[in-house]
Amino acid sequence: MRRWISGLFLVLLIVCGVIFSITFIEKMPSAPSTLGALWTSWVLLLQYIPLFLPLAAFMGTLVATYNLTRSSESVIISGAGLSPYQSSKPFLIAAFLVGLFASGAMNPYAVAVAHKDNSQDYMELTDGAIWLRETVGSDTFTMRATGMRRGENDSLIFTEASGFILDSESKFVSRIETDGIMLSDSGFSAKNVTIFMPDGQPEARAGWRLASLMTPGSVLERHLKPAQVSIWKLPGFIKNMNKMGLNSRGHRIQLWTLLFLPLTLVAMATLGVAFSQTRQRRNFRFGPKFSAGILTCFILYFIINVFGALGVSGALPTLLAVLAPPLIVLFGAAIFIVSFDTI
Repeated sequence: MRRWISGLFLVLLIVCGVIFSITFIEKMPSAPSTLGALWTSWVLLLQYIPLFLPLAAFMGTLVATYNLTRSSESVIISGAGLSPYQSSKPFLIAAFLVGLFASGAMNPYAVAVAHKDNSQDYMELTDGAIWLRETVGSDTFTMRATGMRRGENDSLIFTEASGFILDSESKFVSRIETDGIMLSDSGFSAKNVTIFMPDGQPEARAGWRLASLMTPGSVLERHLKPAQVSIWKLPGFIKNMNKMGLNSRGHRIQLWTLLFLPLTLVAMATLGVAFSQTRQRRNFRFGPKFSAGILTCFILYFIINVFGALGVSGALPTLLAVLAPPLIVLFGAAIFIVSFDTI
């Protein structure tokens, strides 16, 4: 188990270092300071870790089994009468525990860190913009904004915003143009706005306010991407989306993915054990198997994405779309191990 965890962290250290360096170099020109670029790179890295964690589990298994083979410890293990399943049990237990930690602790931490700097990058957009719509009394207010950032007191500021007010008969009442509209718990407000009336004449105002039942929290809950919601809040989040009549397939896919992440890591560790099976005790070449394993992982990653897309589109049940790939990998690898061991 210690060998497997060491191999996993070695792979994670290399991959995280490469991703962090590339992200830091990319964000450095646009960041206000070096610390700002480092923080942004760290936030993005936390989002990337669950994506390559299964790959790291597979590669960590290869590294651990290669070290055992090179030191002839695998020969001693086999000579002691242990089957491949018995000798790989510590790997599988460690993979399961790492999956539990990643889903139950790392995911909430990554979401909490990302929420400190919410922007439109964390939201599901329509036509590349943020759209809000609400009925206020007998009128309907619709707003379109191209950007969003956090303001003071947990408020949201929508940049390059345009607002439209229609009456109960969908007739034009007014249009609001401004550089930014702020949404707080008390409603919408803006400074230095230009209001266009039905006669087409613009009217400049120093301030503008509109009462609203919307709050920054409700807007985020409605528009956040599945990856921006903690596993502990996803069930309630999905329930609220269903009440609002919104499509929650993507969020259900995210929930099942996090719940079955331990199973996915166990499946990838089993696949690593299958790839490491060998009867060659001397001059064992690690490179070809490692390369073949990496190619297999990329193929599996493509297949998992296909299943996920089918689940989001509704072509497959969300549970089946998430559960099928790791089960296929797990049973396929187990059958190969049994076949190899009994030849």
